[in-house]
Amino acid sequence: MHVLWGVLIIVAGLFLLVSGRIRSDFIIYRLIVARSKILWGEKVYLFHQITGAIVIVFGLLVALGYI
Repeated sequence: MHVLWGVLIIVAGLFLLVSGRIRSDFIIYRLIVARSKILWGEKVYLFHQITGAIVIVFGLLVALGYI
């Protein structure tokens, strides 16, 4: 069960990382950007890239059973 949740978390992290990198126009990502822009301003894409990488690492730890 840990592997399933870990993979789902990794997919969410990859979504943030890739979408932040290419500045995607996908509707769900645009909603996330609109909410984050209030706090982060124009650095919102860099914030999503860093957060995506952290989420991927967390997902790996969950998948491996450390968390």
